[in-house]
Amino acid sequence: MTRVAPPSYDTVCSALSLACRAPSVHNCQPWRWLLAERSLQLFLDRSRLPEVLDPAGRAQVISCGAVLHHARIAFGALGWRTMVHRLPNAAQPDHLASIQFSQHDRLAPAMVALAGAAGQRHAARGPYRAEPVPPELLMGLRAAAETEHGALVRAAEHRGVLVESLQRAGWLRESAAYQKAVADLDDPEPASPVLTDEAVFAVLATRGDWVDSWLAAGEALSAVLLAAVRDGLATCPLNQLGEVAEIRERVQETVLGGAGYAQLVLRLGWPGPEEALPTTSRRPLAESLELLPPRNEYNSPQ
Repeated sequence: MTRVAPPSYDTVCSALSLACRAPSVHNCQPWRWLLAERSLQLFLDRSRLPEVLDPAGRAQVISCGAVLHHARIAFGALGWRTMVHRLPNAAQPDHLASIQFSQHDRLAPAMVALAGAAGQRHAARGPYRAEPVPPELLMGLRAAAETEHGALVRAAEHRGVLVESLQRAGWLRESAAYQKAVADLDDPEPASPVLTDEAVFAVLATRGDWVDSWLAAGEALSAVLLAAVRDGLATCPLNQLGEVAEIRERVQETVLGGAGYAQLVLRLGWPGPEEALPTTSRRPLAESLELLPPRNEYNSPQ
């Protein structure tokens, strides 16, 4: 049985507090939530990252896709089904999603497990253990990506090409303009991750390459990350490909065989002993959540 009604304000805040643990490029958290009477709206906030770091907005939209999927999981773990309308307003390209709700009488254990993973996830940038990741776990991660209209392609025989491409893209980050923009961030991305251990490298790809595909890539990224953490794996998203078109195209031709569009790379494996790290900071929810109408006209807590 379901009941069509909005969740309470406190429930929304609880869910979004967890959702905002989603990964974002340079930890910029480029999302803005608008809470209406019976829906929740997600917008891209371009003011959160200098244009030189993400000229097309690709990485920021992917980040918003990740927070959208995290929100779906968070509400699901609280007993709410989310009905998402993506890119609902062609006149407002930064309006990425509109969410409506219905309530379930029973919690889904799978949602609860993934919500727990969302609270534990962090980018593990150090070396991973050499122990191989079982094929069945990798198959589960591929299935998670496909559920969200993405594709996770392991770079096996092309691993060397992929690592070299990541390194080349990283070198292009050494420009004066890029470095100045990073230095001005409140919480810049930490040191470059290890690329020479036994981690699994996989490309997250989509069928298309525009805003709708970037949003889907973010949702697929979130689905893969949460499933990996649930299974005990360490993860680290690598955004370098999205910044350099020629290198992204090289990866598309070699790793993907020309099928699909490479969006980012995931590094996966078993965490090393030093990877028990605290989660990165997040800005207060009040900075990204706006109420329309005001709270006293929204609805009373249920």
